[in-house]
Amino acid sequence: MKRVLSSVITVVISFCLVAGFTPASIAKAENIKVGAILAVTGGASFLGGPEARTLEMMVEEINAKGGINGNKIDLIIKDSGANPEKAISFAKQLIEEDKVFAIIGPSTSGETMKIKNIAEEARMILISCAAAEVIVNPVAKWVFKTPQKDSDAVKKIYGTMKDMGISKIAVLTGNTGFGNAGKGQLEAIAPEFGIEILASEVYDKKETDLSAVVAKLMANKDIQAVVNWSIVPAQGILAKNMRQAGWDVPLFQSHGFGNIKYVEAGGAAAEGIIFPAGRLLVAEDLPDSHPQKALLIKYKNDYEIRCLGEECSTFGGHAFDALTILVAGIKKAGVVDKEKVRDAIENLQGVAGTAGVFNFSPEDHNGLDINSFEMLTVKDGKFAIYNK
Repeated sequence: MKRVLSSVITVVISFCLVAGFTPASIAKAENIKVGAILAVTGGASFLGGPEARTLEMMVEEINAKGGINGNKIDLIIKDSGANPEKAISFAKQLIEEDKVFAIIGPSTSGETMKIKNIAEEARMILISCAAAEVIVNPVAKWVFKTPQKDSDAVKKIYGTMKDMGISKIAVLTGNTGFGNAGKGQLEAIAPEFGIEILASEVYDKKETDLSAVVAKLMANKDIQAVVNWSIVPAQGILAKNMRQAGWDVPLFQSHGFGNIKYVEAGGAAAEGIIFPAGRLLVAEDLPDSHPQKALLIKYKNDYEIRCLGEECSTFGGHAFDALTILVAGIKKAGVVDKEKVRDAIENLQGVAGTAGVFNFSPEDHNGLDINSFEMLTVKDGKFAIYNK
C-alpha cells in the first residue's frame, strides 16, 4: 500500500513539474507583505498623507475581493516624516525584520536616493512615489518609479513658454533632492528651447518667507517669468510674496504642485499659476474615450468618499500607480517570487494608471513619456486645463 501511495505522489509531483508548477506555486496561499515608507507627517505630509490613505484604501478593496491570485496583502506603513535617515532605518527594518516582498515609496526623491542602493543590494522591489529622474536614470535593476520624468516636465514648461514668447527667466529651487534634480534639468534643457536663465536661487525647504529673494529677482527687469521647483509649502509662499510685491510675471511650478492644498496655501495669489501634471486633477474634463478616464474617476470618487471630501492629489495617485504596478506584476508572473515579479514589472505594457499609461522596458523603469503630462493652471481656486 505504501509503495502504491509513494508511486502516486511521485506521479503527481512529476506532472506538476512538467506542467510548470513549482512547490512554491502549489503551496497554499499566503499573505504578501508590502512595506511602504511615506512622509505621513512633517513638511512633506501633503505627499505622504494621501499616499498612505490611498494604499490603505486599495489594500482593503483588494483583500475584500480575495487578494491577488488568492494571496491577501499585509500592508506595513512606516512614517519617515521625509527624513532620509529614518527612511534608511525603515528600509533596513522592512527588509531584514519584516521580510516584506516589496517596498512602495519613499515619498521624496532625497529619501529614495538614500535607500536605492539598499534595495539593490537586498534584491528588493522598490517602486518609488518620488519624481526625480535620477531615481531611474541610470536604471537600477530593482528600482522603479511612478511619477513622470523631470525632463519631460521641463520640456512641457519650456514649450509653453515658447508659445507665450517667453525666453528670459528666473529659476527658484528648494534644497531637496527633488529641487536639486529639477535645477539640473532646467539648466540642461534650456538651450534646446532658446530659454536663457538670468537668475537662479536655491532656498531652504523650511523657508517661510521668500520676499527677499523676490525683491532681488525683481531688480532684474529683463526677467519675463519665474519657474519654481519644489515640493514644500514655499510653493504657495512664493506666489504670495510675488503678488504682494506687485510682481505679476507668470509663475510656473513643477509637477510637484499637484495638490490643491498648495493652492489653498497661496490663496488668491495662486491664481494663474501654470504647471504640468497628470490628468487626475482634471479627470472630469477628459473625453469619455480617454484610456485613463474611467480609472481616474473611480479613484477620485473612492478616495474623496473615504476621506470625507478631501480632494485627491497627484501624490496619492503615485501610490495608487505603485500598488497597481506591483499587483499587475504579481498577476503576470503567476507566482509570488521576487525575481519573477521584478522581471514581469520590467516588461509590463499598457498599464493604465493615474499618471499615464505605463510601458516599462529593461531600459526604462518609469514607463511614461511626455504625453502623460497636461499643462494645468489655477482658475477660480481650482485646477483647470491651461488654454494657450
